[in-house]
Amino acid sequence: MNRDKPPLLIIEDDPGLQKLLRWSFEAYEVLVAGDRESALALIRRHEPAVVTMDLGLPPDPDGASEGLATLQQIRALAPDTKVIVLTGNQDHANAVKVIGMGAYDFHQKPFDPEMLGLVVERAFFLHALQQENRRMQQVQMDSPLSGIISRDPGMLKICRNVERVASSDATVMLLGESGTGKEVLTKALHQLSPRHGERFMAINCAAIPESLLESELFGYEKGAFTGAAKQTLGKIECANGGTFFLDEVGDLPMALQAKILRFLQERVIERIGGREEIPVDVRIVCATHQNLKEMIAAGSFREDLYYRLSEIVVTIPPLRERVGDAALLAHHFRNKFSVQEGRSSLNFSQEALATIESYSWPGNVREMENCIKRAVIMADGSQISVEDLGLQALPMADEPLNLRQVREEAEYKAFVKVLARADGNITKSADLLGVSRPALYDLMKRHGIK
Repeated sequence: MNRDKPPLLIIEDDPGLQKLLRWSFEAYEVLVAGDRESALALIRRHEPAVVTMDLGLPPDPDGASEGLATLQQIRALAPDTKVIVLTGNQDHANAVKVIGMGAYDFHQKPFDPEMLGLVVERAFFLHALQQENRRMQQVQMDSPLSGIISRDPGMLKICRNVERVASSDATVMLLGESGTGKEVLTKALHQLSPRHGERFMAINCAAIPESLLESELFGYEKGAFTGAAKQTLGKIECANGGTFFLDEVGDLPMALQAKILRFLQERVIERIGGREEIPVDVRIVCATHQNLKEMIAAGSFREDLYYRLSEIVVTIPPLRERVGDAALLAHHFRNKFSVQEGRSSLNFSQEALATIESYSWPGNVREMENCIKRAVIMADGSQISVEDLGLQALPMADEPLNLRQVREEAEYKAFVKVLARADGNITKSADLLGVSRPALYDLMKRHGIK
């Protein structure tokens, strides 16, 4: 086999058409199969990116049953392979059926070799693009920030800031609404820091009753209170050498705020019922969705503790303010849950994508994840509809800008939205925007988008 040419499998039982197709695709290493068994054998051996196939295969050359069965097995054996089905002029029902079964495209007989060549070329391009995306995703999976999916400049800047401050021991405060990714960023801070080989401990101050929170944080000695049958280390002490995450720090009771402040100043703790000061070397990261400055004004949060905790403040924007990220995350979660549920051919309808983009997402990324998971499970057919999402789109206000800003902002938002809708496909994005690919690359360069 010629390794310089990509393999193209042609499934066709007519010797005349086999010869014509071979001649039409000299740029590829053409593999020919005349029946289902030999076709599947070639797919297992050569793993071609693209397949063209006739529905009329022996032992049913005048029908479509054998062709449909072959398509089903190809999809199960090689789900990434792009299958182009050749159908007759009067075969509209089967054309619709094969698309529903996951075929990439269909082309009518008698076919125009030049037009079919363009369809095949586009299929190879899309397959290569998807493989490259998969490799890039794998690289991202190896990064501590792999849990952050975004093209929004503000969010990307936050990721760069996290990478920058991770190497220090400064206390970091993460501010943002629930579901924006505070814990993901905290774990990334730990993994990127020199402490990544030590323990990461977390505690949610809002989830533990006030009467138990002190013992959870600082631990206790045997006999310190009824039921204290043995010495127990607190979570701060357990995180010694590593990172300690105080989630929902705004819910700390005032009495405990004083103890946490002393620990931050002296870097020592005392277990409940103990007299010994225990030094602890730990990096503190905290997060809250509350407005701590308003709480300070109201007298429910200590101002001195706030300044100890906020050596570096990272404010995470809500999903509704991240341009293009709603559709981008929707594609990401669709891919993730489609694999889990065994529904690899699912796509969003245009109406569903428009709804996703216009919805305000009060629950942010967490709400998005739950919504798309439900939609993948509930979708009837190969498309996720508006009804499957169960969302009600809400109008979103635009900020007044001057004319130049309006033009640049509109151009940027249009590009990012289209790129998200097209799931990163440059050719499709150019088609949707009505510009050429070189013009699109110029637009990307002008706005600093890679």
